[in-house]
Amino acid sequence: MSSSPEHGLLTIDNKGQPRLSRSYTLNFIGDWGQANFHRICGWLTQEFCDRSGAQSRVAIWSIRGGGIEALPLVHEGEAQLAIVTPAAFMNKALKGEEVFQSPMPNLRALAVLPQNDKLVLAINPKFHISTFEQLRATKPALRIAASIDDGTNFIGYVSRKYMEAHGISEGELKSWGGRYVTFHRPDGCLRLMEDGEVDAVIQEAIMTPQWSRIVEGNKAQPLPAEPTALEKLERGLGLGMNSLPKGFWSNLGKDLPTLDFSDFVIVVRDDLPDEVAYLLTWCLVETRARIEAQYKHLPPEKSPLSYPLDPRKMAKTSLPLHPGSRQYYVEHELI
Repeated sequence: MSSSPEHGLLTIDNKGQPRLSRSYTLNFIGDWGQANFHRICGWLTQEFCDRSGAQSRVAIWSIRGGGIEALPLVHEGEAQLAIVTPAAFMNKALKGEEVFQSPMPNLRALAVLPQNDKLVLAINPKFHISTFEQLRATKPALRIAASIDDGTNFIGYVSRKYMEAHGISEGELKSWGGRYVTFHRPDGCLRLMEDGEVDAVIQEAIMTPQWSRIVEGNKAQPLPAEPTALEKLERGLGLGMNSLPKGFWSNLGKDLPTLDFSDFVIVVRDDLPDEVAYLLTWCLVETRARIEAQYKHLPPEKSPLSYPLDPRKMAKTSLPLHPGSRQYYVEHELI
């Protein structure tokens, strides 16, 4: 492992910015290619390479699945950084709990980037179902668009747990004559609902225009999560309640209890050189205005990245901080 920042590999220039004279080659894992993780990786790549050796380069990998596969790639050292969500669920990876098939104790975090998201089940109003109690009593043969639950997709895994917590396992759904219609990405699931090819959808990315068109266009009635189900999910997954406020959609007449699916975690391995982790963290915090600017055409409550970013909140990660990252936060009195 390379020396830590205080041992001379990292210097401060006349503008007070950290610099690395050595060149580094890094692999970052983003998303499918056109969503928020790739945008964040692009920002971070440019800021890092501007302040490191002349031959520094970063590759940004796309994924085909749902993000779970990114963590083993970082833990096994094939990639140096990944972005994953929801943040509160990621500490399960350390001990190999829930969907994680084996422990990944060497994972560490650089920061958490705020994203106020929720997971919601919504049903076509023609079924006249507005609560889970009505859903369980009616037992309709619903075709539900959902992310696939194949061991690679966080959304698909949490969605099935969400339904089970409300007393509706996949087996129960099939006994009604219903089924899941699966897709990896949220946009694919929401498109099926918008086009009328399914009867219901369970998804996150709640701030997207697709969700607004579906709900405000009366193509889907969102169901409030039940308190007992949310309590069960918080105990099991660490994901609690995060209500949608009245008026979030023009026809949402009261607060809607939903499951939290918030925040992006910047994940690395514990043996990433300290000076690299320090500089990446500096870039995340000190150049945050540049990523914020890419979202300011949207109201904060409808933005996929919540802004303004608060450095103190960025330091409060669900995974342990990397030592180089921790050094940055300590030096700047952020923790």
